[in-house]
Amino acid sequence: MRLVNRAFAEGNCLFDLHARNMEEVFRAVLAQAVERGALEEDRREEIFAALVEHERTAPTAFGNASAVPHLYHDGMKDALIVFVRLARPLNLGAPDGVATQFIYVLLGPTRRAAEHLDTLATIARLMSDDEFRYECGQARNSQDLLAAMEHFVDRTTVPEKALPPPSPGLQYTGRLGGGLVRDARRRLPHYLSDFRDGLHTKALSSTLFLFFACVAPAVTFGGVMATYTDNHIGALEMLLASAICGVVYALFSGQPLIILGGTGPLLIFTAFLYQNCETRGIPFLPVYAWVGIWTMVFMIILAVTDASAMMRFFTRFTDETFAALISLIFIWEAIEKIAGEFHALDRGEGRHDTALLSLLLALGTYFVAINLSRFRRSRYLLPKMREFLADFGPAIAMLAMTLVAVWLHEVHLHGLKVPDRLEPTLGSGTEQGARPWFINPLEAPRWVWFASMIPAALAVVLVFLDQNITARLINSPDHNLHKGEAYHWDLAVVGGLIGFCSMFGLPWLVAATVRSLNHLRSLATTEEVVNRHGDTRERIIHVRENRVTGFSIHLLIGFSLLLLPYLSLIPLAVLYGLFLFMGVVSMAGNQFFQRLSLWFTDRNLYPPHHFVRTVPGRVIHAFTAIQLAGLVVLWLVKTHPQLGILFPLFIAILVPVRIIAGRFFSEEHLKALDSEEEPE
Repeated sequence: MRLVNRAFAEGNCLFDLHARNMEEVFRAVLAQAVERGALEEDRREEIFAALVEHERTAPTAFGNASAVPHLYHDGMKDALIVFVRLARPLNLGAPDGVATQFIYVLLGPTRRAAEHLDTLATIARLMSDDEFRYECGQARNSQDLLAAMEHFVDRTTVPEKALPPPSPGLQYTGRLGGGLVRDARRRLPHYLSDFRDGLHTKALSSTLFLFFACVAPAVTFGGVMATYTDNHIGALEMLLASAICGVVYALFSGQPLIILGGTGPLLIFTAFLYQNCETRGIPFLPVYAWVGIWTMVFMIILAVTDASAMMRFFTRFTDETFAALISLIFIWEAIEKIAGEFHALDRGEGRHDTALLSLLLALGTYFVAINLSRFRRSRYLLPKMREFLADFGPAIAMLAMTLVAVWLHEVHLHGLKVPDRLEPTLGSGTEQGARPWFINPLEAPRWVWFASMIPAALAVVLVFLDQNITARLINSPDHNLHKGEAYHWDLAVVGGLIGFCSMFGLPWLVAATVRSLNHLRSLATTEEVVNRHGDTRERIIHVRENRVTGFSIHLLIGFSLLLLPYLSLIPLAVLYGLFLFMGVVSMAGNQFFQRLSLWFTDRNLYPPHHFVRTVPGRVIHAFTAIQLAGLVVLWLVKTHPQLGILFPLFIAILVPVRIIAGRFFSEEHLKALDSEEEPE
């Protein structure tokens, strides 16, 4: 560590070197060695030939985008380490298949060879750290490299007392408000950096993509809610709630990568509450306000008493099952809506050109978005252009397909249905403008003030599980987040927002899983890993954690309320294609789908996943079958008209199911199949 640190301090670095092969790298390094007096000019060619021969016989690319060519020769006066960052990575045949961008050239006299052995191990340890490798890629000078070294030491230094707990945010403190205080202490030091880190082109592309990805389901959920509540709560209220709650959450939450939105369980709960109010002849919106107030109170109590610590009993088994269900819902919704265009033909209500163009626009949006998102791994164009196209892929796909729809304006297409005026949605039979924004809860019968605690208790279960499971998925160790968790703090913030929305007749919002995961992935820097069989997978090495994207997305939603007629120009088919893209992309990295694919794979051609290497095939299939059964049950409950409201309870039941199932598997196999993060 000392020698590498000294090399950085002395400025032995070459940044963004344009080299087509290792020979050009060696010439640049030796030129610097001669300039610094570490090598005599007349020995340069001799050292160069020895370096080239050593690299030819024993390639030094060890993986993690790094190589360490080294040579010990009496022509060198003193030991020298030179750090080289290539402008364009070179394919040097690394065992992990990742192209090499960082090269440490170690030179020295023969007597110093033993000293460099420790340096080789140090470099290997440094470059295996995703965050250090990312900071090396962003460094502008040697001072930035020294700062990256300090960050590495701070992250990896283990206290003398004991190892840190695996998930600090889910530790039970035993003190009233202890979890809230810990969350605040964990996140407050990063508050200003959350804004600085958002000043990047990735943040701009993420904002454009997620704006449309949030507007579409908001309008859809709002339209369905208007149907279920007889227009007491509609699309405009959903858009307004998304804008206000999203901005507040982005500014004051602990984990700003989470995107709030309407969810199916809350939609079903609201419809259930409205039907009961209609049956008993009591006003819906005042009752809705009381239920929301009690829900807020219960949520804050749960936050103060560290109730989120119970989420430590949830494992990858539950998280992946829940994430798989949400991904499949998005994919199913997209397919069902497009198929509905063709079903309309059978009923004599549709047109063939409308159905066909809708299908083409949806598939076009999906294929353009998915292929552009993978363009950063292409060999075409320059690296910055590839990065731009990959980051802005979804936005480009939506714009392109919308322009196609405008060009083919002769074909009638269903556009995004949005209200044409900024005023509360009215209940049926009310006069225009009769419904005020503020809801007076005192208009409800006195017995409702306390009886509403019963439905509020059920609503708390819905919100608690939706919020915390999504937060667990976002904070997964596989995502390499570094600014800390804030389960208790976020629960209190969401509870407060629910209470606020209830007083104005706005829908309740909670963490939306697919939108949150897509938000994270749109801000991630990834690298492609290729195994010896040629199979590839993406690994997240850094996520640009910030508050700017969440704030900007929901600020744009707020501005969209002033441009409601223009949003109707976007064809629904384009949004269905975006739904399909979001569903497919959010499946990436879900080991449940990887294990499920083994059912249809030749046993001799299994990909070398860590669980395939360490767990027998029959055990993998048995564990996957239990998980699949849980997914099927969740799907059936979610789609059942009466049982749908109990959906989160069935998610909670997955925890004891996993505990019981664990008795039939060995501890070693469970560590591989259900580990918190993927083992190295």
